[in-house]
Amino acid sequence: MTAARPGSSGPAGPAGSSPPSPPAAPSAPSAPPALALRGVTAGYGRQAPVLRDVTLTVGTGEAVALVGPSGCGKSTLARVAALLHRPRGGSVLLGGEPVRGWRHRAPRAQRTAVGLVFQEPRLAADPRLTLARLIAEPLHANGRAAEAAARCGELAEAVGLDDDLLARRPHEVSDGQLQRACLARALILRPRLLVCDEMTAMLDASTTAALVAVVEAYRAESGAALLAVGHDRTLLRRWCDRTVEHGGGDGVRDGVGAVRVPVPAPSRTDAGAGADAGAATATATATATAVDAATGGGLSDTGSGRPAADSGQGSSSEGGGGHAGPEPHQRT
Repeated sequence: MTAARPGSSGPAGPAGSSPPSPPAAPSAPSAPPALALRGVTAGYGRQAPVLRDVTLTVGTGEAVALVGPSGCGKSTLARVAALLHRPRGGSVLLGGEPVRGWRHRAPRAQRTAVGLVFQEPRLAADPRLTLARLIAEPLHANGRAAEAAARCGELAEAVGLDDDLLARRPHEVSDGQLQRACLARALILRPRLLVCDEMTAMLDASTTAALVAVVEAYRAESGAALLAVGHDRTLLRRWCDRTVEHGGGDGVRDGVGAVRVPVPAPSRTDAGAGADAGAATATATATATAVDAATGGGLSDTGSGRPAADSGQGSSSEGGGGHAGPEPHQRT
């Protein structure tokens, strides 16, 4: 048997050998995902659930696209993620912390960690407020009114709203201009997760490109995660890191916690359906091309690019045209 060296607890090695390497330091734990939905079931009233056992994960700094047909529950999922709709079952985690309340009952730290942009800005805007006050509303609601002027001015410039537009009310601006204000409102509290529920569905290609550029500039600066809900697969695949298909009903977990449900095939088989599909494809391609142009080509087909912002100055005719007079509105 080999003799042990004095003061050592093990056998002596061969002459001239180097001492054993120290154990490797443990690797730093990975950051928890920005959003994790685990087995979520959600619906309205006593009706059948819109979502059943849905599991979805959005990693820290990740951009995930959720696509699917109308009525499959995408917007309900977005509202659950934004703490606006309490699910019937399952759990929701933000930054690894379980959600402990919903809507105004959610803790302020969790409630302000998520920004949400709705599809229809006119249903999400108080018609009595100017655009400047609309953008600053979350700061006033959270006792931070002193920050409103500086933060509102900074975001207004980023989204392309000048002082004249900021002084107007929703019925005095176009859909595109109002959606710019709604995006600025969603960013004003510096959220760690941004949920865009078909944010660009009502907008033209140039306005879509401008808003995507603003979102990506904010994400590049802050490291925020993104859940983008929509129908435009061409745009979303170029914009996001990962695309998740959702067809409604039961969610099926895959290796990364995404929802993978077969999407029903279109029922129309006539020539008109082919024409509609061709027109939709052309529109989607034009929008994606405009996004690439506005971001300097920073969005690739895999969506891994992180472009710089383009302020995209708006005009009174963008995004569906201006409105001559007031119309019914609903606050959400």
